[in-house]
Amino acid sequence: MSFRTFLRLFAHIQMLPVLESGEETLVGGQAVMEGVMMRAPHSYCVAVRKPSGEIVAEEMPVARMSEKHKWLKFPVLRGLGTLWQAMSLGIRALKFSANAALDDGSSEKPTEISSWVMTVQAIVSVLFFIVLYKLVPLKLAEYLSNWAPSLKGQIAFNAVDGLIRFTIFIGFLLLLSRAKDIRRVFQYHGAEHKVVFNFESGKPVNVENAQQFVTWHPRCGTSFMFVIMFISMLVYMVIPAPTFMAKITERIVLLPVITGLSYELIRFAAKRRGSFLALLTAPGLWTQRITTKAPSDEQTAVAIHALDRAMALETQQGGELVIA
Repeated sequence: MSFRTFLRLFAHIQMLPVLESGEETLVGGQAVMEGVMMRAPHSYCVAVRKPSGEIVAEEMPVARMSEKHKWLKFPVLRGLGTLWQAMSLGIRALKFSANAALDDGSSEKPTEISSWVMTVQAIVSVLFFIVLYKLVPLKLAEYLSNWAPSLKGQIAFNAVDGLIRFTIFIGFLLLLSRAKDIRRVFQYHGAEHKVVFNFESGKPVNVENAQQFVTWHPRCGTSFMFVIMFISMLVYMVIPAPTFMAKITERIVLLPVITGLSYELIRFAAKRRGSFLALLTAPGLWTQRITTKAPSDEQTAVAIHALDRAMALETQQGGELVIA
């Protein structure tokens, strides 16, 4: 695998939390390389347009995490289970899409990305996430508090830490959006949202209808990341951590709890879009102007293909979809 391909995969894996919209009772999806993955409660399909123009797909039944493990039905825990499954399926979909998108037909036996490469990519990405969104903001906040002692208070320090994290997040998205590959992923991200909106509207799902909808959606991973950062800031303000090591440990140890709480808030906001809590998702909706772009009809057709295949498999299994 070339270094350029390694970097492309790294950038795409970094985008997984932003592009993902995991949900157990609703249709959701994720943009991948030159394609879209769609989820229904018990089915999964990823569709990719190869360089030749052909659409290839992979589908399979997927049991809900709460059906496999009863303890994952409880609030907060169900969010962790759902998001773990969403990320696992996201990496699987990314691997399939990378193999399909990189197959230009020039070789009878194209090189495929192995599972161990994806594992290494995932480990590197997790470490990068901790450094970029935990360690760097903390060090910068510590530096600023030494320069301005008024920032040493627990509330002020963690407010500054949170603002730095928000700034890094937006800056990182803007930087990645300049890359041609990522801009195309953002177009497929927009296609996924338009098709999901089309499906939720009850209108026939087709390219013409889907293109009438906006590209930003309240269940998007971009909104979810904003909620996680906001909840994190509030939690850190309440729980004392006197030393630097205590602070970084707190940020790593509490991440699953904060993630579960954020999932519940996003779930509530998606069902009650006029509520006060729904306002917390507004910054994420604004930021989707970066992470979603207007798709072409061909890209929207790929998203529809993924949804149709996922829903056909859902119907075969007797699945019942709840649209709230």
